[in-house]
Amino acid sequence: MRIVPIAAAVAALLTATGCSALDMDDEPRVVEPPTTVSAARVERVRADIDALTRSGLTGVIATLTENGQTVTLASGVSDRATGTPIPMSPPQRVRVGSIAKTFVATVILQLVTEQQVRLDEPVDTYLPGLLVGDGVDGRAITVRQLLQHRSGLPEFSDMAEVDEYRAALAGRTFTPAEEVALALRKPAQFAPGTRYKYTNTNYVVAAMLVEKVTGKPYSEELARRITTPLQLPDTYLPPSGELDIRGPHLRGYADIDGVRTDVTRIEPSVPWAAGALISTGADLNHFFAALLAGKVVADPELREMLTGLPQDTDSPLAYGLGIGSTELPCGAQYFGHTGGIYGYYTISGATREGRAVTFAINDSTDTNADIVALLDHALCP
Repeated sequence: MRIVPIAAAVAALLTATGCSALDMDDEPRVVEPPTTVSAARVERVRADIDALTRSGLTGVIATLTENGQTVTLASGVSDRATGTPIPMSPPQRVRVGSIAKTFVATVILQLVTEQQVRLDEPVDTYLPGLLVGDGVDGRAITVRQLLQHRSGLPEFSDMAEVDEYRAALAGRTFTPAEEVALALRKPAQFAPGTRYKYTNTNYVVAAMLVEKVTGKPYSEELARRITTPLQLPDTYLPPSGELDIRGPHLRGYADIDGVRTDVTRIEPSVPWAAGALISTGADLNHFFAALLAGKVVADPELREMLTGLPQDTDSPLAYGLGIGSTELPCGAQYFGHTGGIYGYYTISGATREGRAVTFAINDSTDTNADIVALLDHALCP
């Protein structure tokens, strides 16, 4: 399963690959009326996304928000076969990968506020008998450790049989229980709470916990608690078997056996709650800005969510409960997440000062982009 952890995204440089660019000489286009988004931010980001497409990426949409006002920039194409430029209206949906994890954590923290879940309670309290394996014991793993990637659970998404693109071609679907069972074929990675290791299994289990506690499908709770009240019209979790993206969207591309391939259609039951979410830059900016403003999670739980622990002794990045944070070179504090999945790579987040950004790339080929610089240019005054 091609889900990329936040640690990989905020490294100073991603791995460089030599990709031939399409004809993308046009300057990025700006829409929306004049706003409070500073001209300096717009010009910095305009130059950055143009450089990304000139380096070989198919297309990039950058959505900048400041105090509720938004500017959208685009560079490159939405479809390599036709060379169609990225449409500026209506908003273009993309697969946002592991940004989905922040939504799962948000639902869990709302349940904590409602006293239906306790962060330091063993997972086995809510999902008895689910986590039993070689060095794995759900009675020793807490909900907090799931959300912080400190559970030690083995990873299912790096197994050869778990691949959302090939599953779509084969007509194969997965259930969350099947994926947990696949993970438990392997031993625990470490004792719970002893260290950090980004693991998609954590968030499959967390969403299963939501379903068990609420008695409702996770997708219904996601809509009832987040996307409907926040009015996020383009954000949804596709059901098992729904291979296409609904509505207007960018086509996604990846290198398959050395060939740049259209991989827009994938099987969403593979990444499920850990990475199958679909959204737009405007929706994600609204979500992260509202989250940091205390409009989604109650203050005590929001403090828990945003209190991050270092990923390792040398990392400037901290990870809280489903959300990462780091201080940018200008001194602003970034809170957000990234998501990489077949065909798409998305970076999204906000600052406490009301600035938010989403970069949506319809290409999962690595580039030599400096992600910290992108965030610095987009989120600093």
